[in-house]
Amino acid sequence: MNTKFLITVLFVASSFLGMAQNKFFTKKASISFYSKTSVENIEAINNKALAVIDMASNKIEFSVLIKGFEFEKAMMQEHFNEDYLESDKYPKAIFKGSFNEPVPAINITENKTLTLKVSGSLTLHGITKPINTVAVLQIKNNVISAVSNFKILLSDYNIKVPAVVGNSISKEIEIKVNTASLVEMK
Repeated sequence: MNTKFLITVLFVASSFLGMAQNKFFTKKASISFYSKTSVENIEAINNKALAVIDMASNKIEFSVLIKGFEFEKAMMQEHFNEDYLESDKYPKAIFKGSFNEPVPAINITENKTLTLKVSGSLTLHGITKPINTVAVLQIKNNVISAVSNFKILLSDYNIKVPAVVGNSISKEIEIKVNTASLVEMK
């Protein structure tokens, strides 16, 4: 077989494989939230969220165990799980959504940043509500990552804050999602 022909075939095949990837996932996505008040800032992070992005169907999904959120203060973590999110009764938060427009063909060998609108629903504390946000997909050095920020109201998810601490917890919470590096599902 002609060596030039073999090299050409291998080059074309590897280019095709780079663009044919459709589903990506991670078990190490980071989801954090932040609440700022005049009394005390409240923030927590969970670095064990599951994220799946299906480029072919434009679908995106995140799942996180509530008990996996870590706080700076143990008492905050205890109140969060027992009193506010009732994590024994509602152990997970799940976002299911899709990109509002088709994701352009992605070749992970090319460095590229895409800003895409996302619509979906967040299920938290047993309640599902619509979420509209923007996700930034970054392809760099053969790695795909995604980040997104959005805000929710505690009242939308029936999360009750006792009056005695009402001023120390914001009614609106900022949520940040970062997939770090997604790998191809095979």
